[in-house]
Amino acid sequence: MERWSGRVAMVTGASAGIGATIAVDLVKKGLRVVAVARRVERIKDLESQVKSAPGKLYCLKCDVSNEEDIKAAFKWVRDNLGGVDVLVNNAGGGSANSLREGPVESWRTILDLNVLGLSICTKEAIQCMKSRGVDDGHIIHIGSLLGHVIPPADHPFLMYSASKHAVKALTEGLRRELVNQKSKIRVSCISPGIVKTEFLQAAGKSDELYDRVPSLLSQDIADAVVYALGAPPHVQIHDIIIKPVGELL
Repeated sequence: MERWSGRVAMVTGASAGIGATIAVDLVKKGLRVVAVARRVERIKDLESQVKSAPGKLYCLKCDVSNEEDIKAAFKWVRDNLGGVDVLVNNAGGGSANSLREGPVESWRTILDLNVLGLSICTKEAIQCMKSRGVDDGHIIHIGSLLGHVIPPADHPFLMYSASKHAVKALTEGLRRELVNQKSKIRVSCISPGIVKTEFLQAAGKSDELYDRVPSLLSQDIADAVVYALGAPPHVQIHDIIIKPVGELL
């Protein structure tokens, strides 16, 4: 990880859970981390955890489902820090809905954030790297185990699962585009099973599920991000599936 010291990383969805933990860990590894989220005041709460860290935390308000917000965030990074070297596409969300009944607005919210928002952030990051001659950057998508399996028919997160299957395809598609360009920019996807975060509450479900089934911690996912980043430059950690012991899917 020493080669990343002083470099710039953007972490989306950094106000809580996995994103917050990743942002803090990268600052502790010496990176300058731009942590973005809609709830920017919650990102600022992280500053106390990195006061003595070798890196630096920057808090930026951004709705990743809004293209203009994304463009403004990357412009801020270019104007103030030179540009991004690492992008962690962590922002994402889901809601309980049905493929038979919708509601359609719920589907649209999931796809705008998990697929289009991620893709726009990736495009902006790649263009930022290319414009500065950065050819050792790294794009990391936070996917899901549900991007590798199809959940049962009564599962209320089938559209969420579809969005994470899209993330898996986008990861491989980007890798192939970069290979065609003979680029050394790396792309990775981290696909966790159930992680104990605010996800279920935000999706309108009770978080008592965490008491009934095995689950991971945000730190487990942050550790995987650090592992992927820390691999030698000639090694690409393409997809990591992380399951808690006892996971049924």
